Amino acid sequence: MNKTTKSRLALWLCLLILFALGTANAAAVDYSDQRNWACHGNTPGPTQAVDVFFVGPTTFFGNAAQFNLPLTDSEARRSFLGAINMEKGIYDAKANFYAPYYRQAALNVYRMDAGAAAPYFALAYQDVKAAFEHYLQHLNPDRPFILAGFSQGADMIVRLMKDKFRDPSLQERLVAAYAVGWRVTAEEIARYPQLRMARGEYDIGVIVSFNTEAPTLATSLSVPVKTLGINPLNWKTTGEYADKSLNQGAVFTGYDGRILKEIPHLTGAYLDPVRGTVKVTDIDAAAYPPVLDLFKPGEYHIYDYQFFYRNLQTNVRDRIDTYQQWNAIRPALKVAN
Repeated sequence: MNKTTKSRLALWLCLLILFALGTANAAAVDYSDQRNWACHGNTPGPTQAVDVFFVGPTTFFGNAAQFNLPLTDSEARRSFLGAINMEKGIYDAKANFYAPYYRQAALNVYRMDAGAAAPYFALAYQDVKAAFEHYLQHLNPDRPFILAGFSQGADMIVRLMKDKFRDPSLQERLVAAYAVGWRVTAEEIARYPQLRMARGEYDIGVIVSFNTEAPTLATSLSVPVKTLGINPLNWKTTGEYADKSLNQGAVFTGYDGRILKEIPHLTGAYLDPVRGTVKVTDIDAAAYPPVLDLFKPGEYHIYDYQFFYRNLQTNVRDRIDTYQQWNAIRPALKVAN
């Protein structure tokens, strides 16, 4: 190891220690304060038998001095809520919808190497975990629920399942976890037996995950290694092509959640057996640019929900129905056993 490398390692170690000390001393977010929730169920109380606990995607760009979203920044909060509103309609037709504000890692953190970025994601997860624990204790002591997230939110959902879902009582209440726009590897499944990937459109207690890209893409920020996933058009984990006729509708929404444009049968797709990603076959890359320079042309990360909006909406309803049917006969099954 040369002198320059040693110096860099020493610098990163110092930064890591300083950040860890700062995190340990940082005031915890008070999730009993409803202002720390972007969405807080239905007012005045729950009206549905099932909940969604949703973790929002990365919306804060960050700067030279800020690497986590400051919860006191009103503009940052508006952008965060807007991104949630764009996806909320997939879930809330049959569920009470909860989504905490959290000190998410900023977009500039994704330009760091894993070691340097880790403390910022750790702070984000600290908030998500605290919000979920408050939610279970005070907002939903017994109802079944869906976990859902997009991008960094999906990453946080998977972390939450690794950390908290060894508990069989939580596993029994989980309808499904929609971890869209993030990777889940075979190594993670082997290490954490509570993680189970969806194998079809009706299974429950499973992770529903996919990452959308052009057929020519060989690597991406979200999927640098092979991931596990499912095709949201035919709900298969093998490589069969799903024609665009199965696409119930791509939906593009605004920050207020209203539909701006809907395109039935936008694209077909297949699950790539090499990368585990969903390859879309009828998309003009010029019409759907990556928007952020973190992503390459053909990396359709920001469109993961939008391209398959109606199929996901239907699937959420189907898994809730399946869960409720199973839950109705579960007591009899326990007696029989």
